[in-house]
Amino acid sequence: MISTGMYLTKLLEAYGVDTVFGIPGVHTVELYRGLAGSSINHVTPRHEQGAGFMADGYARASGKPGVCFIITGPGMTNIVTAMGQAYGDSVPMLVISTVNQHGRMGSGEGWLHELPNQQALVSQVSAFSYTVNRPEELSMALARAFAVFDSERPRPVHIELPINVMLAPADHLPVPHKVVRLKRPSGDAAAIGDAVALLNSAKAPVVLVGGGAARAANEVRAVVEALDAPLVAATNGRGILPPEHPLNIALSPCCPSSRKLVESADVVLAVGTEFGPTDYDMYEDGGFSIPGKLIRIDIDPTQIMRTRAPEIGIVADSATALSLISGGLAPVKRDGAARVVAARKAGAADLTPAMIGDLKILAKVRDTLENVLFVGDSTQLVYAGNLGFASGGPVSYFNSATGYGTLGYGLPAAIGAKLGAPERPVVALVGDGGLQFSVSELASATEAKVPVIMMLHNNNGYGEIKSYMVSQNIPPLGVDIYTPDLEAIGKAYGWQTEVVAHFADLPAALERAAKNDGPTMLLFGDELRNEAMAA
Repeated sequence: MISTGMYLTKLLEAYGVDTVFGIPGVHTVELYRGLAGSSINHVTPRHEQGAGFMADGYARASGKPGVCFIITGPGMTNIVTAMGQAYGDSVPMLVISTVNQHGRMGSGEGWLHELPNQQALVSQVSAFSYTVNRPEELSMALARAFAVFDSERPRPVHIELPINVMLAPADHLPVPHKVVRLKRPSGDAAAIGDAVALLNSAKAPVVLVGGGAARAANEVRAVVEALDAPLVAATNGRGILPPEHPLNIALSPCCPSSRKLVESADVVLAVGTEFGPTDYDMYEDGGFSIPGKLIRIDIDPTQIMRTRAPEIGIVADSATALSLISGGLAPVKRDGAARVVAARKAGAADLTPAMIGDLKILAKVRDTLENVLFVGDSTQLVYAGNLGFASGGPVSYFNSATGYGTLGYGLPAAIGAKLGAPERPVVALVGDGGLQFSVSELASATEAKVPVIMMLHNNNGYGEIKSYMVSQNIPPLGVDIYTPDLEAIGKAYGWQTEVVAHFADLPAALERAAKNDGPTMLLFGDELRNEAMAA
């Protein structure tokens, strides 16, 4: 007999799923019966939140949905935080869980892992949450999930299987040899024509990009160069232009110099960016504005009409719409490069000496490890990077310090990213406080033989929060935490560990780490940051 749980594996294979993150439990073991003999690799985290963060990193690095198998009840409450981060950052994640069988679901009788309404809980952090009440519904539920991933704003989807349905026979159900995959819209032709006309008439255009444009780097570059327009990128849009490109300002739209550039523009083209406060107004001073005419390209029509209504809105795949627009542009030499030079020069005053030192560390890593992918937690290096780091390429720099803003993300997400892009060096940027949210995932990397590199900044506490409390004249309570021997912990979990005491030693340490077959922890403290500041 083929159970519905086994049938699920066959459907996932049909959709090209090659990796699943999960922790087997008494309510999900039937899912593993089919997984064991399949082509799908299973990775075991040490916490369901870690499973979600791994799936998030895998999805961002690979461009494919991250998939999780999660148990009923506590498994779902554990993964909700990771789903919240993925929801905020538009990351495709498929969370498949069980739920108590019919007759016990939400009964209030105290069955194992029972919640009053698991679906209602998860619906707050997902594009949709669906209960499969019959085996025959499973294939269409998955089809709906992949329709979201392929053609809408990608966000987590939750599908739950009552235990009795998971165990039910599915021998009568066909296994598709080919599944239908949808494509994103290319945009209204009239709106694209209007956008071309407005851009051609612009005297001082500026282009804004976010994570929705990260996989349209070639198309963005064609438009930017045709317009001779400066590019300002939100965090998830970094690297769309290379660091040395004359139109790449590489400063956050939170910075005064970037804001002045946008304010001086007569036409702004915004692509795949939601104008979220953590990217555009992280200091919450209300200082970002677009006085000029605005063109917005986004896959989400409701997002186009949030924050600032555009003169022209185009619901479309970023790459497709930009390709159509660039075909109609008449290349004109404007003063884009000169405006970028002026903004970069002014931007030096937007950053503190400590931030500039942190940016030097990030640049040193970028220049040492070819095609490196940075995965960051909410930590000091990351906060500086979000303001002014020029990553080496698209989909090369992401973190949890925007949007939902969770802690504990960096390590597990980096593990997932390395599995999603095994050919690239992956560096996790983590602080000692954030690491202790997910320190057990050190074991997951060792077990799965994932050669990820973690740069661990140890300042014996929550340094960023402490600085903020002091700046607000609040006694720094609760931020000077006990920090264990992190080097010993790394070794105990099977990681190669090295203390990098000086900034000059960093390149050689990174090169050694890149040659390791397993995971590597590079520990550093404020001394290295101070030396970078002075370099």
